[in-house]
Amino acid sequence: MEQPNLTYVDQLARGDENIKKTLIDVIKSEFPEEKKEYYESLAAKDYKKIEENVHKLKHKISILGLEKSYELANAFEHNLREKSRKGEEDFEQILNTITAYIKTI
Repeated sequence: MEQPNLTYVDQLARGDENIKKTLIDVIKSEFPEEKKEYYESLAAKDYKKIEENVHKLKHKISILGLEKSYELANAFEHNLREKSRKGEEDFEQILNTITAYIKTI
């Protein structure tokens, strides 16, 4: 599985360490909450809400340079529209990878 990175964050910050720190802080604060909401929606079997949670989380996946993971998340989001949870396992592995990564940055 591909690994998260800060390449895109670095591009956005253009060498400004304060901007980079702000972006990282946003990821570190928003991601755990969005992940929690995803699992709550999953437990409630609220497909519309799960889809919305996946959509939000896709942005973090993209910002962390996970191109293949973004495509998997996108496919999972589309499957949820059909009330299918196909791709759930891959998506949750992505979440676990990001969770471990943000502890290191």
